[in-house]
Amino acid sequence: MKTEPLPSPCISICQIDPASGLCVGCYRTRSEIASWRSLTWDEQKALIHTLHDRQSETTGRSRRSRRRGRA
Repeated sequence: MKTEPLPSPCISICQIDPASGLCVGCYRTRSEIASWRSLTWDEQKALIHTLHDRQSETTGRSRRSRRRGRA
């Protein structure tokens, strides 16, 4: 299990969309933003995958496939 925290998915475009409740930059909810530092590595990794899916749903762009050998 990894112990080093992952970098925040924040891209410094911090604005919450009132309709969706998601940040327009990183696609996190306010509670996900607030809890990022207290999440385990596995929880952070799972949330990042969720954020990629949300971005794909919102923008209509498909998610890039993973490179071989990466989790």
